[in-house]
Amino acid sequence: MTNPDDLRRQLAATVPMDDPAWRSALETVPRELFVGDGLFRFDGRHWTPLHRDRTDPGEWLSLVYQDTTWVTQVEGIAAADTTEPVTGRPTSSSTLPSLIVRMLDLARISEGDKVLEIGTGTGYSTGILCSRLGDKNVYSIEYDPHLAAAAADHIHSAGYHPTLITGDGLAGHKDGADYDHIVATCAVRHIPPAWLHQVRDGGTITTTINGWMPASGLVRLTVHDDGTATGRFHTDQISYMLARPHERPPRPTFHQHPGHTRATRVKPALLEDWTGQFLAQLAAPSAELMTTGNGVILVDVATGSQAWTEPAGKGWTVHQHGPLHLWDQVEDALTTWQIAGSPALSDFGMTVEEDGIQRVWLGSPEGTSWGLPA
Repeated sequence: MTNPDDLRRQLAATVPMDDPAWRSALETVPRELFVGDGLFRFDGRHWTPLHRDRTDPGEWLSLVYQDTTWVTQVEGIAAADTTEPVTGRPTSSSTLPSLIVRMLDLARISEGDKVLEIGTGTGYSTGILCSRLGDKNVYSIEYDPHLAAAAADHIHSAGYHPTLITGDGLAGHKDGADYDHIVATCAVRHIPPAWLHQVRDGGTITTTINGWMPASGLVRLTVHDDGTATGRFHTDQISYMLARPHERPPRPTFHQHPGHTRATRVKPALLEDWTGQFLAQLAAPSAELMTTGNGVILVDVATGSQAWTEPAGKGWTVHQHGPLHLWDQVEDALTTWQIAGSPALSDFGMTVEEDGIQRVWLGSPEGTSWGLPA
């Protein structure tokens, strides 16, 4: 059987990091205890379960110690609890180790810091934090009670005993405040006010801002003594599952309405670019994005407004229907970005104002900005 100690060392040696202290944590924490008894593999249509007790032990450990995100739950169904392929959206996973380290590196966590983790998941990242900081400095909250119970078993089996909370991570955990850092392993549409109130002055919030397109941007905010927070996005193309209270409502039925038709000023292919899609989401925050062989479709979840594109000669035509002109909003944002030279996401930043208004801006806080949904 492959030696898990050797696999941990091999994994740690391949993961880039700014702070080498995280390497020791990767070499110490037994990921096999956190993946549990099953994981899903995706074939493009279905999630097929793979079970530990039906897999060669060496093969299982080799899978566990790949620098890969392993989905462990789909639509609330745990991989260990089914033998049949399932369809739907992942609802929990064991995040790839390099991403965990990247988030913790970016937050600039160091010895003696007290950290609140939003989204315990399988508990693996919680174990990484405990290995580095000690149990008393780690707090972790999980929304799903079944996941929380399983994670607690994993964490305790690995020998760690942090403060574990079952509840809404968007409310934080005020009993442990003030924290030096909050790190979210789920995405949010905006920064919850409770997080700002529970971080000390000069502390940080590291999370991904996501939405219903979905597109995401990784940001580290510094909290100031006046209740505001500021920070810049990073170029990392990182995507987490949305916090469950921030997930979209059911999608309206889409019927292709001809609507108002005109030529587009930008190519729909810009929405395939990571930054372009993030900008589109800022411009139309309650819309979903779908792609077809002939273009893109935007459907607004709140109003049912729609926009869809199709080829027209050497260019593109857009059809818009409903109270919101979704393509106009998206096109204006993309044009602004192009005029600025189409910079990377690291040229964008975010400000949380004293009155709670949250803005993503281009270039500087005084530059063009887009408000985040409340």
